[in-house]
Amino acid sequence: MTVSSFAELGLTDRLLRALADAQYDTPTPIQSQAIPLLLDDADLLGIAQTGTGKTAAFTLPLLQNLEEDAAEGVRAEPRGARALILAPTRELALQISESIKTYARHMRISQAVVIGGVSQRPQVNALRQGVDILIATPGRLLDLASQRLVDLSWCDYLIIDEADRMFDMGFIRDVRKIVKMLPEDRQTLLFSATMPAEVAKLAGEILDEPERVEIAAKTVAVERIEQYIHHLSGGDKRERLAGLLEGSEFAKVIVFTRTKRGADKVVKFLATDKVVAEAMHGNKSQGARQRALENFRSGKARVLVATDIVARGLDVDNVTHVINYELPNEPECYIHRIGRTARAGAEGIAISFCDPTERTMLRDIERLIKRPLDLVGDGPVGPDEKPAKRGGGNRGQGGRRSGGANNDNGNKRPASANRKRRRTRRPERRAA
Repeated sequence: MTVSSFAELGLTDRLLRALADAQYDTPTPIQSQAIPLLLDDADLLGIAQTGTGKTAAFTLPLLQNLEEDAAEGVRAEPRGARALILAPTRELALQISESIKTYARHMRISQAVVIGGVSQRPQVNALRQGVDILIATPGRLLDLASQRLVDLSWCDYLIIDEADRMFDMGFIRDVRKIVKMLPEDRQTLLFSATMPAEVAKLAGEILDEPERVEIAAKTVAVERIEQYIHHLSGGDKRERLAGLLEGSEFAKVIVFTRTKRGADKVVKFLATDKVVAEAMHGNKSQGARQRALENFRSGKARVLVATDIVARGLDVDNVTHVINYELPNEPECYIHRIGRTARAGAEGIAISFCDPTERTMLRDIERLIKRPLDLVGDGPVGPDEKPAKRGGGNRGQGGRRSGGANNDNGNKRPASANRKRRRTRRPERRAA
């Protein structure tokens, strides 16, 4: 089904006004597929990486369902939440919160963010009267639950975002503990970019006859992003990065490294070249990470140097370039990294550096996206390796290739009248 506007998805006028205010006109594939299912109370397994519009895909129907529930007399309980959104990182939790503010601007929806790295007192105060939506990272939420400062027993909606990242960061056990605190009769959504065995097992445990919406990874990675590869020795990367950043077109750049130490080193040598850059990684305090992100968003810093621990939690408009100073160990991380550009339908450019120790990583990336990156300069030459023959001899020429079609999931089961589980559950909470 082709959907050309949000009005076709059954959203309320308040939500449509908020989308118009934000200049969001056309739903992305995951939005057009997921929103009708979620408004019909289906559980959902969504397989999509960042950059596909999945935050709006789960936020918009959640807001509409919460508003309908409120009209029936459902209110948040003290220390409780009507909906819980779990995110693996503090940055992602805060950005989901900002998205909710954008979409709910014409609605009376309360929310709270519960994350580590900051004082818990404001979070406890925000929860005291109960909230409609609680966005949380697993560790801090479990901490508050152990102190009996949060009650999830009346939560009607559970959304788990970036489930594979939860697994990578060791949070899956925490997620299972949290799920046990929620009622079984709820609507549950699980989103993941990939589906490792542990995440698939979790989905089987917590989802009830879920619909499945899958957006092919290569669609986002290839369609709107020009992708280039520079073969360099390790010692040449610094000079090449500095040379690229001399170009005025490199107006807002994210540089990715594999390690925290590497990120700090890049920031230091850029400072010697009088390039204002900020580092963002797991060793930084929450306050420092937020300051770095705000300086980058506002333009005070032209370059943000980040590690993969925050790659998925970065949502910044108008990023002109992503530069992989070091290739990631996991090819899926490449897709998440370059997805920081080409946001909200825009186009973008991704440039990767590859030294001889990273050639296996490059092969894995090209195998995943099913295309070679466009070569800039000479290809690698070794004892048993000839220079690559690829198109796009310089940046900005012949970089884009068309990706595969989206999976439209045409075998969805039909809508069922008995899906409306929440509408009749817990009559004691409804207005008399």
